[in-house]
Amino acid sequence: MAIGWEKDMLDLVGDEGLLLDAGSRTRLSKDYYWYSPVLEPKLREKLADGVALPSTEEELVKVLSFAYRRSIPVTVRGAGTGNYGQAVPLQGGLVIDLSRMDRILELGGGTARVQCGVKLGTLERRAREAGWELRIYPSTFMKATVGGFVCGGSGGIGSVTWGNLWDGNVLEAVVYTMEAEPRRLVVRERELYDYIHNYGTTGIVTELVIPLAPRTEWMQSVVQFPELAWAVQFGETLAADGSIAKRLVSPMEWPIPAYFTPIVSRFQPGEAAVLLETADGTSEAVRRLAEDFGGRIGHATEAAEYRKSIGLSDFTWNHTTLWALKSDPGITYLQAGFSPADYLEQIRMIKAAFGSEVLLHFEWIRSGGVLTPSSLPLVHYRSEERLYEIIAFFEQHGVRIYDPHTWVLADGGRGEAGSMSRRKRLNDPRGLLNPGKLTAAPAEGEGGAAHGHG
Repeated sequence: MAIGWEKDMLDLVGDEGLLLDAGSRTRLSKDYYWYSPVLEPKLREKLADGVALPSTEEELVKVLSFAYRRSIPVTVRGAGTGNYGQAVPLQGGLVIDLSRMDRILELGGGTARVQCGVKLGTLERRAREAGWELRIYPSTFMKATVGGFVCGGSGGIGSVTWGNLWDGNVLEAVVYTMEAEPRRLVVRERELYDYIHNYGTTGIVTELVIPLAPRTEWMQSVVQFPELAWAVQFGETLAADGSIAKRLVSPMEWPIPAYFTPIVSRFQPGEAAVLLETADGTSEAVRRLAEDFGGRIGHATEAAEYRKSIGLSDFTWNHTTLWALKSDPGITYLQAGFSPADYLEQIRMIKAAFGSEVLLHFEWIRSGGVLTPSSLPLVHYRSEERLYEIIAFFEQHGVRIYDPHTWVLADGGRGEAGSMSRRKRLNDPRGLLNPGKLTAAPAEGEGGAAHGHG
């Protein structure tokens, strides 16, 4: 393979700093885009020309400066646990794997300062040893990196209490620009919105400060209900109850729990279930509340067993999709925001229209302070046309869809429209950072609006 610049880069970073073999390039050009039958055929052949492995900011600067001078596209990856092709190089070039930048720099006093490649599972363990814990994390947290989560995720376990990434769960970031002499930026407050969920398009995040929560001893429960509507209403009431500390409130309809092979015996066949993590000592309060909605606790794991074996959170969020795919490769998923006021009617209409073609599970979260029934519905996939008919139905009935079957990033994240594209022009003047992922906003004075899907 001849790509023109490999020898010069090898001279710059050495044999251990650049991978050119086909196996490494294939493995490190992939993420979990195959969750989507729409994305899989479009992305399977996309491949980096080389993979750089910097272990310090100084090495990263050398690589970025070299790539800028040669106009080489750059795609950054953490652990590659994203689902939309965030880490897939659409135009070849370099993948920069930041997993070697994995030092915990400071931990304590309610915050952690870490390099981007620190695994969230490692940080959770270290934090709990010190009397703290992560506020929010994805279901992939044992593999996922802090940088990958901040730049590719949104929320997760803990969001029922602490909200999403934009809700004060990132305090500071160190970001490098893509220029001949990359600038080191220290970003805080609202400016962070241009870098959260940015797919590495506006700058490369190398260091983060995130807030921690005091360590809590968590028990886990499966609460069973004859009807999904009762399960979701119970979840809402529990999520809103400030007297019961919680990390996870995940209602789902049957037969979704039947896909959870390692723990299927914990569920009553035919019944909806709510998977919970609540503070030790709350079982009686949870039981009483469940009974108010016609439910009962079907299984409980004491706090002393937390993290000692597979946990309920390993079957929630998008791990629900993973377990379903293991049983039925014909399943895919959507990302949906139901109405806090009208979700029961929305559930009724969706089930009446699609029956078992669409299976619903929810995560009660706080988004911008508002308690919200977020959902990752499972869909028995028939065709791309049918999938978008389902999406259209959801949207016609007030359910917002965050399309997981496109790699195009919603410009601006939670900020103003066009903000992220304007930042990209400032930080990446040649458009080399993960090209093709961010829909361009018009330049100043051109008018119009940016668009895209997250």
